[in-house]
Amino acid sequence: MRTLYHHPLCPFSRKVRVVLAEKKLEFEGHLERYWERRDDFVALNPASEVPVLVEEGGTVLADSSAICEYLDEVHREPPLLPAEAAARAEIRRLVGWFDVKFHRDVTVNLVGEKVHKRLVNTHAAPDSRLIRAGFAAIHQHLDYIGWLTERRTWLGGSHYSMADIAAAAQLSCVDYIGDVPWENHPAAKDWYARVKSRPSFRPLLADHLPGVPPPRHYADLDF
Repeated sequence: MRTLYHHPLCPFSRKVRVVLAEKKLEFEGHLERYWERRDDFVALNPASEVPVLVEEGGTVLADSSAICEYLDEVHREPPLLPAEAAARAEIRRLVGWFDVKFHRDVTVNLVGEKVHKRLVNTHAAPDSRLIRAGFAAIHQHLDYIGWLTERRTWLGGSHYSMADIAAAAQLSCVDYIGDVPWENHPAAKDWYARVKSRPSFRPLLADHLPGVPPPRHYADLDF
């Protein structure tokens, strides 16, 4: 069986987990404390970053976008990237937006400061300046999600796609620590509720990091 080396509050790991679930591909999950740079893990990915997917035949894949596009090419149903080149480029643009800009502006400043920093170094204190920056930035990103969904059925167009998965993977990590101001962004909330209700998303809603419990609404589909 294929093995996924991942961490529960890594949005890129979550993105791959959702794609695997959408494709109905079985895998064995291995929780990896990637910051420890375990020798066997570094041998798989010298960057010592999750996710890493090891296929049944031994093929090792790293980088969430590379893994997700590989899975979509090898296992076409359901397609998560459109066949048309222009539409595919738009999905990739949005994936890049959430993987890079949202992650840098929001996830790193909120989840990184509040959770990951403490996992890596139990004596490290969160930087309140970065947390404030994360809270300020998330409103802009939620407004953008709302703007997109007012014009499209899903973020990238008429069909659920890799763009929705990338965005929801980031937001789900921030929602795990209760830092998404849903009440101020109803359009983004409605979109996230649709993503959250998909069967592929349920394993993420069951995540529970020891010592860091999620808020009550986290797993509630009617939040």
